[in-house]
Amino acid sequence: MESISHIVETINNCLWGLPMILLLSGTHLFMTWKTGFIQKKLPLAIRLSLAKDPDSDGDISPFAALSTSLASTLGTGNIIGVGTAIALGGPGAVFWCWLTGIFGMATSYAESLIAIKYRVRTSDGTMQGGAMYALERALHLKVPAVLFACFGVLTSFGIGCGVQVNAIAAILTPAVRQAADRADGPFCWLPSLLERIPSLPSLAVGLVTGLITCAVIFGGVRSVSRVCEKLVPFMALFYMLGCLIILCMNRAFLGEALALIVKSAFWEAGALAGGMAGSGIMIAARFGISRGLFSNEAGMGSAPIIAAAARCRNPVRQALIASTATFWDTVVVCLITGLVLVSSLLADAAAPGAASGILSGTAALSEPVSTTLSGGELTSAAFSRIPYIGQPVLIFGIITFAYATILGWSYYGERCLEYLFGKVSLFPYRFLWIFVIVFAPVVRLELVWSISDTLNALMALPNLAAILLLSDVIAKDTRYYLKHLDEKA
Repeated sequence: MESISHIVETINNCLWGLPMILLLSGTHLFMTWKTGFIQKKLPLAIRLSLAKDPDSDGDISPFAALSTSLASTLGTGNIIGVGTAIALGGPGAVFWCWLTGIFGMATSYAESLIAIKYRVRTSDGTMQGGAMYALERALHLKVPAVLFACFGVLTSFGIGCGVQVNAIAAILTPAVRQAADRADGPFCWLPSLLERIPSLPSLAVGLVTGLITCAVIFGGVRSVSRVCEKLVPFMALFYMLGCLIILCMNRAFLGEALALIVKSAFWEAGALAGGMAGSGIMIAARFGISRGLFSNEAGMGSAPIIAAAARCRNPVRQALIASTATFWDTVVVCLITGLVLVSSLLADAAAPGAASGILSGTAALSEPVSTTLSGGELTSAAFSRIPYIGQPVLIFGIITFAYATILGWSYYGERCLEYLFGKVSLFPYRFLWIFVIVFAPVVRLELVWSISDTLNALMALPNLAAILLLSDVIAKDTRYYLKHLDEKA
């Protein structure tokens, strides 16, 4: 297992080195320029996301498509992922993660536009689209299209399933163990059973999660979107309320936290990198951008797959709606999570007895603040600042975010597999999906995260190629819509 982890990490160091950072950031900047800074149309995009378009072609409403897209992006990347980025890359990683979200909106818009523009209607009347159809139909590049679909299927089991159910199990397994240890009467045999089979609580969590997921995904895209449409707004508001309470508690350190985030993005002083203080701009940029992509998936090509199923009269209209997912996910949620974590670190470092607490260091910007906590431990420590309800809010957030991601990514994987092998492959895929949910909790989470980083990059490459090669088409359609159709929006 150690050798596999070493190989995966070596691959990640190559894939997420300077070339990928430049490619991803360059695409964000290029498409921002090509679309005339489409981010300035955010108010229009938000308004369109709440409007109905019932007479247009498609399977689900624009809001349902946006909710399903947010379900897949509002996952553990927003909670544990941001903490991991800070633990490994320092506070500066929050800046790069946020910047990836700002400029990533243009890439998200672009990839969604071509996914909808080149979507197809299948034999049963449903709409399908994505980078694989854009590559094949617009550019006649079958091999990259097939590669994207293959990486999409594999990625769905990593970022969309394994990582998420691992997060759920990590939260619930201790509670299951405690309940079993207290069992008496007819269940007095449970403690001895757990001693013989230590992995049983994790498998139990996986089994329950698998059964609940099974009831949803076998109903198809409409079933998935209905659940996401109801779950996403509630879970996001609940989590954000917890974050805002912590920010109010840390209000004296917010200005200092913002300054530390910006300074650490460009200079070594003040870096917080899990014992690697002073690791510099490249480490901060690498982990900030990779976690930003993991969180919002802009440039990855996943969210456009559900955008292509939406009822819309014009590809630009739905692409604008789709771009708001990146805004909500990274520009809002990830930034607030980052502020919560960094301000909490500074508050704890400035508290009496900090040297013997969870943090060592100082809140002064001229000196490093360091911690040996993991990303999950950083997040847990921050939410522990809320008396009584802090941990329940965090637990609820992780479980609901992770479960929503499982639902959204199950649809992405299905569409990629259907492109490769047709509808006959859907039932085996769903069966395997449930199998992974049940048994993933006993797999090492660190390895799953590393493999997910690798698959993220491999999936992004053909999708970014499609965006760049079709950039003139994207710019032309954008100019036409914004010139002639705004009044009809």
